[in-house]
Amino acid sequence: MDTQTKAREPSSETAPQSERGPARFGSEKDDQVGEPRQAQKQSFSDRLRQHWMLAATAACIAAVGLIAGLLYWLDARHYESTDDAFVATRSFSIAPKVSGYVTEVAVTDNQHVGAGELLARIDERDYTIAVNQAQAQVATGRANIANIEAQIASQQAQIDQAKAQVEQAEAQLQFSQQEAARAQDLASKGAGTVQRQQQTKSDLEAQQANMARAKAALIAAELQIKVLGTQRDSAHASLDQAQAQLDQAKLNLAYTNIVAAQPGRVAKLSAAKGAFVTPGQSLTMFVPDEVWVTANYKETQLTDMRPGQKVEIRIDAYPGRKLNGHVASVQPGSGTAFSLLPAENATGNFVKVVQRVPVKIVVDDWPADLPVGPGMSVVPRTRVR
Repeated sequence: MDTQTKAREPSSETAPQSERGPARFGSEKDDQVGEPRQAQKQSFSDRLRQHWMLAATAACIAAVGLIAGLLYWLDARHYESTDDAFVATRSFSIAPKVSGYVTEVAVTDNQHVGAGELLARIDERDYTIAVNQAQAQVATGRANIANIEAQIASQQAQIDQAKAQVEQAEAQLQFSQQEAARAQDLASKGAGTVQRQQQTKSDLEAQQANMARAKAALIAAELQIKVLGTQRDSAHASLDQAQAQLDQAKLNLAYTNIVAAQPGRVAKLSAAKGAFVTPGQSLTMFVPDEVWVTANYKETQLTDMRPGQKVEIRIDAYPGRKLNGHVASVQPGSGTAFSLLPAENATGNFVKVVQRVPVKIVVDDWPADLPVGPGMSVVPRTRVR
């Protein structure tokens, strides 16, 4: 019985074990969950301690980037920039004003020339002959005028002679009138003869006719000098016409030498020696040295933009160079307003689009070692605040 009782009673050594068993198993589970977290935490810290130089470098880069971004924002908000900008100039075509064969082409492609330098020459022989003919016409006109002047001088002498004859006829007429009056008085008193009276009357009539003839000659001489004066005026007009033809012939002769009106570069040369050219035919394109930048800013960028503001310019062809300039003017209207076919927003559906406004920017000093031409892309940066 004691033996059975002992067998049924649990062992004192086993009970504590069963009571401690669950506690032991629970602690092992907690240890298994907590140990990875601690290991992870220690692993991140260990990594920072192991790579402290990399962490410090990353922190410095982030700080520098933040400071640089802040400085850039504080500085960039004072500027307006655009990629829609190009070098512009008033290039034009050079054409002759007279026709003829080209005898000389003094330039080559892309050559720089100064003002007044020869570009091409046209055969001048025909125009030299025209000048000689015009000079001969001028000489003829001057000779005609000299001849008419001599005739006028001669006619003036005849007028003076006619006036003298009129004066002489007046004196003779006056004497004849007095003689006739005396003869009439004597005849009325019976002291004179009828023959004497008739003779004095005949002399008086003769002197009256002579007086009329002298006056007529004077009038004719005066009218003739007026005719000569009209001929002189016509001769002067002919001389002026001949002089104008001479001037035109000299101009045509001068036009045979085609020269540059301003300094610049020759582009797209098409003139060739021996070719026949006509007035208005293009021989070459000419790009003047005076160039500027046309920047097409958005209309929302023009709020604070004014003429005279400083501009930093970078040319795409020379990325390492920076030029300085200033705003010259802002076009009074968008680019589409002055296009060949401006937009018509009064019809159809309307979609608002931010317009571009051309701004003229003048470079303060173009470097001589930078060959630039119209159409080259630039990036202007205008300080507006």
